[in-house]
Amino acid sequence: MHRRHTTLREKGRRQAIRGPAYMFNERGTSLTTEEERFLDAAEYGNIPVVRKMLEECKTLNFNCVDYMGQNALQLAVANEHLEVTELLLKKKGLARVGDALLLAISKGYVRIVEAILAHPAFAGGLRLTLSPLEQELRDDDFYAYDEDGTRFSQDITPVILASHCQEYEIVHILLMKGARIERPHDYFCKCNECTEKQKRDSFSHSRSRMNAYKGLASAAYLSLSSEDPVLTALELSNELARLANIETEFKNDYRKLSMQCKDFVVGVLDLCRDTEEVEAILNGDVDQKPPSEHQRPCLSRVKLAIKYEVKKFVAHPNCQQQLLTIWYENLAGLRQQSIGVKCLTVLGVTIGLPFLAIAYWIMPCSKLGQILRSPFMKFVAHAVSFTIFLGLLVLNASDRFEGVKNLPNETITDHPRQVFRVKTTQFSWTELLIMKWVLGMIWSECKEIWSDGPREYVMHLWNVLDFGMLSIFVASFTARFMAFLKASKAQLYIDLHVPNHDISNASLPADIAYFTYARNKWRPSDPQIISEGLYAIAVVLSFSRIAYILPANESFGPLQISLGRTVKDIFKFMVIFIMVFVAFMIGMFNLYSYYLGAKYNPAFTTVEESFKTLFWSIFGLSEVISVVLKYDHKFIENIGYVLYGVYNVTMVVVLLNMLIAMINSSYQEIEEDADVEWKFARAKLWLSYFDEGRTLPAPFNLVPSPKSFYYLALRTKTCLVHLCKAKGRRHENELEMGMLNSRPKV
Repeated sequence: MHRRHTTLREKGRRQAIRGPAYMFNERGTSLTTEEERFLDAAEYGNIPVVRKMLEECKTLNFNCVDYMGQNALQLAVANEHLEVTELLLKKKGLARVGDALLLAISKGYVRIVEAILAHPAFAGGLRLTLSPLEQELRDDDFYAYDEDGTRFSQDITPVILASHCQEYEIVHILLMKGARIERPHDYFCKCNECTEKQKRDSFSHSRSRMNAYKGLASAAYLSLSSEDPVLTALELSNELARLANIETEFKNDYRKLSMQCKDFVVGVLDLCRDTEEVEAILNGDVDQKPPSEHQRPCLSRVKLAIKYEVKKFVAHPNCQQQLLTIWYENLAGLRQQSIGVKCLTVLGVTIGLPFLAIAYWIMPCSKLGQILRSPFMKFVAHAVSFTIFLGLLVLNASDRFEGVKNLPNETITDHPRQVFRVKTTQFSWTELLIMKWVLGMIWSECKEIWSDGPREYVMHLWNVLDFGMLSIFVASFTARFMAFLKASKAQLYIDLHVPNHDISNASLPADIAYFTYARNKWRPSDPQIISEGLYAIAVVLSFSRIAYILPANESFGPLQISLGRTVKDIFKFMVIFIMVFVAFMIGMFNLYSYYLGAKYNPAFTTVEESFKTLFWSIFGLSEVISVVLKYDHKFIENIGYVLYGVYNVTMVVVLLNMLIAMINSSYQEIEEDADVEWKFARAKLWLSYFDEGRTLPAPFNLVPSPKSFYYLALRTKTCLVHLCKAKGRRHENELEMGMLNSRPKV
């Protein structure tokens, strides 16, 4: 009696936790006594009763269901009765086997899953690749219920459900049976299948895509279904991040799945036990031969992780350790040295850079050449070269510093017959050196575009900055050279047509006399003025290029990252700022454009004055008198006061404080994970020096080395071989077509 009471109480408890799913079941709940006994025996695992009833009761409907719509097979699976499940699976005509399989997978019953998969209904693996709604053997109520009484989605397949539940063993069994998760079509796919699903039920279509991606992003499916799970996870994380910006209604879900894939690759890197395993993951060349002694690892997975911004993977200690080893390649002793020794090394490279360049030209494959090709030495050489370039920019402007007097330029002579513009447009020795450096950097950028491709080159913002800086330098020197040519033509005219006396007293044509004028009489479009303006912009961009090498230092790296994030925040802020600014600028101009000359200052009377007044008022440099009129038009004046006050409140109190808050938020995000952000930025800097080539910095790279001629000859030979092979194949095809055409027709 005690056992019977306990059984009834347990049965009532189980029925209570099944939930209200029976309320949505359309089946009848009337059962015969025999069917109730059969369902109870299946639920409580009474093997003898189930076996006896299956063998002796000829009128028994073994597919009967209880008030919740569950048949005997589902009750046995839900209570983990393997023997009862095996007995039921032997009966022909057993319904809802697919439901039972989903139920077993959701509860993680591996042995029951194996027993169900051995059923003839799953022969050929058809039902493993289709959802319950699509299976050929489904009946009118082909659903299964989880432990809370909710039914599974109609697009759930066994392998998707097993992946959702992270059941590694079950996923492995299903994969061995041939089950796979089909990757959803592109979001913008216009095929008939996607169009039909979208028209029939757009919500179900989106949910089916989400369920498929959840299965694909699960660690169980990634690790067991892919030969290269790291590559698969990286590409899937990027795809999910892209979908998060497209399907904004599921943005959080897609972002979580993308982060789940990133955490997976980090977890794989955590499992590495030695350097060989780390290299296998970072290089991704499992099927390829290991790199030779002088060949540097390709680090394809690291480059891909940087491209997709998987920061924790790149900043992982195992990855950083491998990158640091490559960074000090051929300089193993320098890695453990103190900061002082490293600074002396940098100083030695600074002093001996020309001699090192000459030695590399002569002996590129020597021991010294191998040292110069190491990433650390390449970084030091390029940094030293750029520092010298900045020094030349400062030295070129030093003759205009107060209290500093430069040595006179020997190439410039001063005599009465010399045109004034000849002296101002001639290039000094510092400017000639700057031009050589610019040419060297242009050649380096051209080689980078050749090796990486234009698309990949433009994707890096530093390359865009370099391209802009060098373009402005070229434009500046070109305008300066044009001014010099015109001044030289004027000087030639004077030398040929003006008598031998001071040109200040000579009568000259207007186009020739112009080049004798002082700066205050020059035209605004004068090439030299344009050159000086462009040169100033290029100098500013050149000094801002220093931020590129700051991530190499642990102290300045996070500051540089915060500065970059701040620039992004400013660009976002500029959208709202420009909208508000243009609105008030046009409004104030319309209000005061009729009062030109009737105001105490010209503010708002023209578009230009409106722009100046409103812009400088942000910094408190405009006065309230800007809206005051000399006439007694109080209505216009009061509206001007109101609009000007609203503008200042909106800009200074609201928008500027919002920008400060955005910048503070970005800085806090960087500070909270400063170590990961810095290591990620440092890895990006390191990888730019890992590739072969571009060993010598500007301007030493302008002189081709013997190695360059060797590579050029090798590439030319390869191209000729390919051309000969293509020509031979084309000749063979022509012969074959001729033979076919010459055959007599039957």
